[in-house]
Amino acid sequence: MTDVAVDKTDPAGSLSSTEKEPDDLIEEKNQDNPPAAAAEEGEGAAGGVYRYIKDDLFTSEIFKVEIQNLPKYIGFNDLKKFLNKHGINPHKIKLFSKQMFAFVTFKNQEERDKAMKAVHGMQWKSKVLSVRLAKPKADPILKKRKLEEEVEGGQPGTKRAAGSQEVEENEEEPLNIQIANAVTPLWNVPYEEQLKRKEKEVEGVLQKLTREIGNNNKAMLPWLFVQKEKFNKMCCPLEAIRPSPVLTEYRNKCEFVIGVGADGEDKTVGFRLGKYKGGSCAVVSPSETTHVSSEAKRVVQGFQQFIRANPYAVYSPETYEGHWRQLTVRTSRIKQTMAIVFFNPQKLQEEEIEELKRNLHQYFTEGEGKESGITSLYFVRMGQRTSAGTEDLPCEHVTGEEWIHEELLGLKFRISPHSFFQTNTPAAEVLYSAVGEWAQLDQDSTVLDVCCGTGTIGISLAKRVKKVIGIELCQEAVEDAKANAEANGLTNVEFHCGKAEDVFPTVLNAVVSPNVTAIVDPPRAGLHSKVILAIRRAEHLKRLVYVACNAKAAMNNFIDLCRAPSNRVRGSPFRPVRAMAVDLFPQTMHCETILLFNDSALQFLVAVPRKPDSPPTQCSTDFHLRVIS
Repeated sequence: MTDVAVDKTDPAGSLSSTEKEPDDLIEEKNQDNPPAAAAEEGEGAAGGVYRYIKDDLFTSEIFKVEIQNLPKYIGFNDLKKFLNKHGINPHKIKLFSKQMFAFVTFKNQEERDKAMKAVHGMQWKSKVLSVRLAKPKADPILKKRKLEEEVEGGQPGTKRAAGSQEVEENEEEPLNIQIANAVTPLWNVPYEEQLKRKEKEVEGVLQKLTREIGNNNKAMLPWLFVQKEKFNKMCCPLEAIRPSPVLTEYRNKCEFVIGVGADGEDKTVGFRLGKYKGGSCAVVSPSETTHVSSEAKRVVQGFQQFIRANPYAVYSPETYEGHWRQLTVRTSRIKQTMAIVFFNPQKLQEEEIEELKRNLHQYFTEGEGKESGITSLYFVRMGQRTSAGTEDLPCEHVTGEEWIHEELLGLKFRISPHSFFQTNTPAAEVLYSAVGEWAQLDQDSTVLDVCCGTGTIGISLAKRVKKVIGIELCQEAVEDAKANAEANGLTNVEFHCGKAEDVFPTVLNAVVSPNVTAIVDPPRAGLHSKVILAIRRAEHLKRLVYVACNAKAAMNNFIDLCRAPSNRVRGSPFRPVRAMAVDLFPQTMHCETILLFNDSALQFLVAVPRKPDSPPTQCSTDFHLRVIS
C-alpha cells in the first residue's frame, strides 16, 4: 500500500522500507532537462558532481541509455509495456513530456547491452527507434552547491536564481511549519475538505478507467454508455469515502532519517525537509508533527540522546562517510514498541560493532533510554549497495521480544521487523471490514489473499469461509501469518512464500472450489502482469476485490482485467462494479481505494431511466431494471 513517515513519495524519504513497495520502475517526468544538458553534465564524471559513481557501489546511472525518436503521445506505461514485451527489464524510466526521447537505466551492463541491441533500429508505431549511451545524472546536492558557488563567484547563475526566491521564502517559515508542509501537506486543511479532495481524485481515476476500458474493449461500450450516464462519466458507482477514525498520531510505523539538523544541530533524528534529488538533506525533529505517535517521539528523543553521546558520525549521502543512517519505530495499541537501528559499519572491526550493540542494550534496558518504552530492539548493518537487489537486510536482535503484537478486529497479530502491516490500525479495520462486506463470502467460499503480509485480511475472513490461501513475498511476514492463524485458532488457512507472479498461477490451478474470490492488496505499482493473466484465465474465479494504495499506478492492472480477450489475454474480462476510497493517511493526499470486479460473463442488473409510457416497477417509479450481459 502507499509510505516513509507519511508515504514513500513524501520528502521525508527513508533509506529502507518494510512498507509494500512497487517494483524498481519509477516514473519521472521532467521538461527542464533535455539530452543536450545531460550530455554536458556527463563531462568529468570521475569526480565533482559525479563523485557518487564508484566501481564497488551500485547505481543504475552507470548503465544508462537514451532512447530517441519515440512515437508521439506515448506515456510511461506505454514505454514500460513495450520494453517488457520484447524481454527488456529496465530498472528506471525517465520519460520527458512532449518530447520524443527517454532515459532508461538497467541493473547491470549485460541487461543494458541486451536492450541496446534489441531496441536500436526497432520500429514502433511507424517510428524507427535509436539508442545511445547516456551520461549519468549529476549529484543534486553537489550540483546545487556548485551553482551557488558560481553565483557567489560572480559567474552566471540564472538557473539557480529562478528558483531561489521560492526557497528563500520557504526558509523564512518556522521549522515546525516547514516539516508539517513536507510530511503532512494537508495539516491546515479542514478534514471534510481533505476527504472531498481525495474522493475527487478517485473519481478522476474512475473516469480515466472508463475511457480506457472503452478503448480496449469495444464490446463493453453499450454497458459503459449506461454506466457513464448514471455515475458522472464513471464506469461504476463511487461510494462515499470512509474517514479515518483517528486524525492524529495514527501511524504505527515511522522511518526516521539521521543527519544534520536544519537548525545546525549534528546527529538529528527526524524527517528531511525535502528530497535529496531536490538538493536538500536537512533533517527536522518529528516532535511537533501531528501524525507521529507520542510513543514514537519518545523513542526518537531517547535514541537521539544516545547517538549524540556516541563518537560515531552520521552517514553522509554526499561523501558516503559516517555510520548512523536510519531509525524505524513500530508501535501497537497494546503499548508495545519496536525500534530498528540502521548503521553503516564502514571499516569498523567486528568487536567494535558488538560493543556498540552492547551499549545500545545497556542504554535502553538500564540507562536513560529505558524511559523510551522499547520492548523490542534490532540492529541492521546497512552498507553501500553493490547490486540492484532489494531484499530485506538481516536484522540482529539486540534485546526484548522478537516481535510486537497488535489486535485488529478482535484478532491477535504478531509483527516482525520486515513484515507489512497497515500503518493506521483503526482505519485498517474500516478498510478490511469493507473488503469482507464486498467479497460476498459464504461457507463454501475459497479466498485467495494475494500480497497478504502478516495475513490480516485472510485471517479476518477465515471464519466465514471454507478456506483461505495467502501468498506473500516476505518470508518473515509468512512466518508471522502462520503464527497468527495458529494464535487465533484457525485451521482453514495456509500461506505460501514467493513472488505472486510465480506462486499465484500454481495455487490458483490447484483450487477446485467452484466459489473462488481473490482479494489483492499489492505494492504501489500493482500486480505483475503474470498474475493478471492468471486471474483472467481462471474460469472459476468470478469475483476480485482490488485494494489499491495508489489507484493511478495500478491503472494498467485495471485495464488488463477489463480488456478484450486476445492471444495474450485469455478468458472473460472483468467489469468494475463498485468503488470506494478509505482514508488511512489523514493530513496527506494519499488514501486506499477498493474496487470490486466481477466476471463479465455474469449478468448484471443495471438501473436505467424508465420511459414515460412504461409501467412502474416495484423498485422505483423512475427507474426499471435491465439485464446487461
